[in-house]
Amino acid sequence: MTANGLSQITLYFVVLLLLAKPLGAYMAAVYENRPLLLKRILGPLEAGFYRLSGVNPEQEMGWKNYAAALLWFNLFGGLAVFALQMLQAHLPLNPQQMANVTVDSAFNTAVSFATNTNWQGYSGEATMSYLTQMLGLSVQNFVSAATGMAVLVAMIRGFQRTHADGIGNFWADLTRGTLYILLPLSFLLALVLVGQGVVQTFKPYRTIPLVEQVSTATEKTTQTLAVGPAASQIAIKQLGTNGGGFFNANSAHPFENPTPLANFLEMLGILLIPAALCHTFGTMVGDPRQGWAILAAMTLVLVSLLFVTVGYEQGGNPALTALGVEQSVSVGQSGGNMEGKETRFGIVNSALWATATTAASNGSVNSMHDSYTPLGGMIPMWLIQLGEVIFGGVGSGLYGMLIFVLIAVFVAGLMIGRTPEYLGKKIEAFEIKMAAIVILIPAFFILGGTALAIMVEAGKSAVANPGAHGFSEILYAFSSAAGNNGSAFAGLSANSPFYNTALGITMLVGRYGIMIPVLAIAGSLAAKKTVPTTVGTLPTHTPLFVMLLIGTVVLVGALTFVPALALGPVVEHLVMNKAH
Repeated sequence: MTANGLSQITLYFVVLLLLAKPLGAYMAAVYENRPLLLKRILGPLEAGFYRLSGVNPEQEMGWKNYAAALLWFNLFGGLAVFALQMLQAHLPLNPQQMANVTVDSAFNTAVSFATNTNWQGYSGEATMSYLTQMLGLSVQNFVSAATGMAVLVAMIRGFQRTHADGIGNFWADLTRGTLYILLPLSFLLALVLVGQGVVQTFKPYRTIPLVEQVSTATEKTTQTLAVGPAASQIAIKQLGTNGGGFFNANSAHPFENPTPLANFLEMLGILLIPAALCHTFGTMVGDPRQGWAILAAMTLVLVSLLFVTVGYEQGGNPALTALGVEQSVSVGQSGGNMEGKETRFGIVNSALWATATTAASNGSVNSMHDSYTPLGGMIPMWLIQLGEVIFGGVGSGLYGMLIFVLIAVFVAGLMIGRTPEYLGKKIEAFEIKMAAIVILIPAFFILGGTALAIMVEAGKSAVANPGAHGFSEILYAFSSAAGNNGSAFAGLSANSPFYNTALGITMLVGRYGIMIPVLAIAGSLAAKKTVPTTVGTLPTHTPLFVMLLIGTVVLVGALTFVPALALGPVVEHLVMNKAH
């Protein structure tokens, strides 16, 4: 680790943590429907939405009605994206005359964007029309993110309320999250990105002459540059922890990520809202220390694993060393394993993005994770497998971490022989059963899906790199789908009927199979009374509890996935070092 690299990491986390409090306080005010300047401006638009849809924002919903409204809304959103893809050849804003998407790919993409996963088995600039990118994918980027935030707010109300039947109104939470949080932030970021050179146009692709001709069977003298309304999608893909790129190379593409400032702001956007929501949580439950404790746990885990990734990538690849490739740090290069990385970003910015995007269920990339060293690439995969709770998706990361908080206080309660409590609510059998479902569902589909893929020919034939790395590619794909992340080890040819279907089902269960138990917990907690704090109550804002929470998350992740990781990246690491 160089001093320059350390300063880049420090700057990133300092800016992130400084912004967490003001944004978190603002979001708490939005969800508590307090007066705000932006509400005076956009309030009539919000009221108009309610009138058009016949929604009474003051009407409380029980957890079952809240879940039903959420599922119906997401179902229709997914169907709309599916229909756009199946009909795009006949619709406007298609200057390149893109054909209709195949059924299995359209299903996978519709599920992917509705579930905030943004897994892409296709090349965006060669598959999707401008209309599909904007009306289908970008709209889902907003509403899928707002859906995750709504579920979090419903869970927070479970801790806030006493003897209550309702946990809020889904339609109001969805509208306010989109209108007052995601839209303004995305508008500002998109403007800055356009200023940095990210493309935003409705014009057709540009054909330009090459600076140097390429000698081929037929002399090639021109190149086609894909353009389009990219900046508006890039902004929400980062802020909403969506991650789907307008172009196939995602944020490694210079039209998506052209400058160091654009790179920094896009990385900042990945973790900004998840970090700020920790303060939102503390503010809404009346004890900001609770939010800071959770944020501290998230940050400690991420920073620790970031340094592991940087260390392995900076250490280089012994296979390249044996070929005489210079991998030491010098004035002319950043050193280390630069395969699959942009020279303009180097090791540190690539590793920082890789760990942030997998910690946050974002999935966008500015380097190719498939080209990382075995253990350097294992860390992003393991961050997904921890449950996407180290920051995690907007809303989904924090409600996932709160599930681990309940497990942690339950374990602590067992150790001292006392009924566990959190924020004045007793954590009893129902909450622990639902928490167990939340933890077990992703693990079952990750390991079960990987096992199925390596047993059937359709799964094995898509692997470009047989052996331990090929196993890692499959394991990463199912981890990414179940964790609603969307990034990939790119050596897997996943745009096939088998993977499109299997991963689509995994994404659905990984999203809604978690949301429903979380809402059930919210409903159960809201109906309970608040118990007074006594000398026997476990403090949940102290450094001791932060360590207990980290231990709970890491142990669950380790016990569940270390055997599978041993078959993939660990074996590949041992083989690589033995061979060289």
